[in-house]
Amino acid sequence: MLQINIPYPAKRKSWNLGLLSLLTIFVSVGFMMSFKRVKASKVDSFPSYIALSDRTSGDLSLLTYNIAGLPEIISSAQTSRSSSIRRIGSRLEAFDIVNVQEDFNYHEDLYTDNLHPYRTVSMGGVPFGDGLSTLSKYPLLETQRIAWDSCSGADCLTPKGFSFSRVQLAKEVFVDVYNIHATAQDHEQALRARGSNLNQFLKFIETHSKGNALLIMGDFNAHYAFYKDHIRQFQQAMNLQDAWVSLCNAGVIPEEEVDFQAQHALMVHDGMESIDKIYFRNSDELIFKAKSYRVEKELFTNDEGEPLSDHCAVSLTLGWELKTIRKK
Repeated sequence: MLQINIPYPAKRKSWNLGLLSLLTIFVSVGFMMSFKRVKASKVDSFPSYIALSDRTSGDLSLLTYNIAGLPEIISSAQTSRSSSIRRIGSRLEAFDIVNVQEDFNYHEDLYTDNLHPYRTVSMGGVPFGDGLSTLSKYPLLETQRIAWDSCSGADCLTPKGFSFSRVQLAKEVFVDVYNIHATAQDHEQALRARGSNLNQFLKFIETHSKGNALLIMGDFNAHYAFYKDHIRQFQQAMNLQDAWVSLCNAGVIPEEEVDFQAQHALMVHDGMESIDKIYFRNSDELIFKAKSYRVEKELFTNDEGEPLSDHCAVSLTLGWELKTIRKK
C-alpha cells in the first residue's frame, strides 16, 4: 500500500462542555501550537510521471466528506467515532478520488478497512493535524499542505487550511486536486478570517495551478445565500463550475439573502446548497462534464440508520476528455 504525505459555523454547530474542557487543556500547549502553525505548510515531491494506460477520456467518481473526527468527547456527531469512521473508510472505496476533512483522532480507523492504493499520511490528531486526507485510485505525484494565515477561535487550535495534490489520471492526463476546510462560525471575526482564507487559497491556486485543470472539494463553511460570505467572489474569480449549481439548481447561483438562516448540515439534500462543495475547472487540454451529483445520505449510516458524521457526504460523477496531448 503506497502512502503519500501530503469545524462548523455557530448557526450550524453548537459548543458543549467537552469542548470547553479541551480548550482549557490546549491553553497549556499554546506555545507548542504556535510553533506548529508556523511549521504547518509542508511540501513533498514524488516521481513526476508514472506509466499508466494511454487513455484520452473517462469518468471519475468523486466524494467530499467532513467525517467529524474530533475526539468523541467534543464531537457533535451522535454515533461512536471509532466504529463510525472505520465504517466510513470501507465505504469510501466506491469512489475514485476522495477528500475528507476533520480526519483528526481516528485516522487509523479510517484507513484500516480502506483499500485505496494512494492515500495521504496524517499529520496527527488534535492539535497537530490539519484533518485533511485524500484517498485516490490514481497516483498522487506531488502534495502540499498549507495552513491558513488567519483563523478564529477554536479553529486556531489546529493548523487548519488546505492541501494540494497533483493526480495522474492516465499516461498524459493530470489534474490538480485541492482539499479545503475553511474557518467556521459566522461572527465578524470568523467572517473576516474566512474571507482571508479564500483570498489566500485563490492566490495559491493562481500561482501553483495557473492554466491547469482543477478539482476542488471540501468544507467551505460558506453559502452563496449568506450575503456576508465571499464564496461567490471566489468562484467567479477562479472561473469554477459548481457541480451542485450545474446539475441541481439549473445553473443558477443562489441569490444573497439578508436574513439567510442555514439549515443543519445533516438536513442537506440534492435540492439544497451545502457548505460541502465540489468545484471543477477545465484547462485548454482537459475538459470536464458533470454527470450526476448526489448527497450520500443512505450510504453513510450505521445499522440503525443513524448518520456516521455530523455532515452529509457529497458525490459527483465527472466525465473527462483530453483535447490535446500534453508534451512531456
